[in-house]
Formats: sequence, structure tokens, C-alpha cells
Amino acid sequence: MATNLAIDDKLITEAKRIGRHKTKKEAVTTALAEYIQRHRQARILRLFGSIDYDRKYDYKKARLRDRVNFSE
Repeated sequence: MATNLAIDDKLITEAKRIGRHKTKKEAVTTALAEYIQRHRQARILRLFGSIDYDRKYDYKKARLRDRVNFSE
């Protein structure tokens, strides 16, 4: 999708240099992908402490069960 954006040339130049990107498009695409990833991570971090879990759940036993079923 073609888009025209007025982006600060100093920011683009610095992003290209730091990321070793050859084009403006590559620098902007990488920056947007990193922006999305960080916001998703922040959303996950906000969930800590808000999700109830079963303290008796044995994850090691569950892993073993999965391995046994997988190999059959």
C-alpha cells in the first residue's frame, strides 16, 4: 500500500544508520514491527498478577504426558 508520510529526515537517517537498513521503507517497516511487538509485550506484562492459576498444577507431569502421547 503506497503511503506518503512526512517523517523527520534526521530520524530516518539515524534509523537507517543504526539498523543498517538500505532503504527508508526497510527502516520504517522494522520500526513499526518493533513498536507493535513492544506494545504487545506491555499488554502481556499488565496481565501479571491478574490471572488465577491452580497452584497444584504439575507442569512437569503434563510435559511427560505430552511426550508419551507424542511418541506413540
